[in-house]
Amino acid sequence: MFKKLYQKSLLLAAHKSSKFFLALVSFAESSFFPVPPDIMIVPMVIAKKNDYVKIFIIASIFSTLGGLLGYFIGLSFSDMASTIVEFYGYENEVNKLKNRLSNGDGRFIWIVTLFLAGFTPLPFKVFTITSGMIGFNLFIFFFICLISRSLRFFIVSYLSFKFGNAFNKFMNTESTKWFMILGILIVAILGLIYFIIK
Repeated sequence: MFKKLYQKSLLLAAHKSSKFFLALVSFAESSFFPVPPDIMIVPMVIAKKNDYVKIFIIASIFSTLGGLLGYFIGLSFSDMASTIVEFYGYENEVNKLKNRLSNGDGRFIWIVTLFLAGFTPLPFKVFTITSGMIGFNLFIFFFICLISRSLRFFIVSYLSFKFGNAFNKFMNTESTKWFMILGILIVAILGLIYFIIK
């Protein structure tokens, strides 16, 4: 199923209404759809290099708005939320997080986790839904989603604009490891700044 959705997403990237479909995929991926927008962003930017800023902005805004839908699902539809979380195998982690937050612990850890989920190939929808389930601060949630998603999609768009097919090949082989390392590095720097200021 995932392979079919992947192929369809690639076809949508070549469609004349590709920006509309990018917005749709970006929105849906943040709450339930399994295929990330990057699959469309790379070929779209390669085909229309001058539009790379517009493409990254569309993906960032609609992904963040989709995150709000995920948050609402977690907040208001507990059965649906639990089904999606269980589908991705994160139910134990969610329960542990709930216990930590009920003891007044784990808020900063969740902020870091949410940022990593927005920036790396982790299933972002699990973390948007979980944020609603635990009643995480909506303003902070929106801000983290906007920053992490914008940072990720800007990097993907810019590197596609700059290096084209070479980056496309890299994305298909090394992207998961690369995003994880870069994401952890950014979080480590932000954490260090936070503790210095505190």
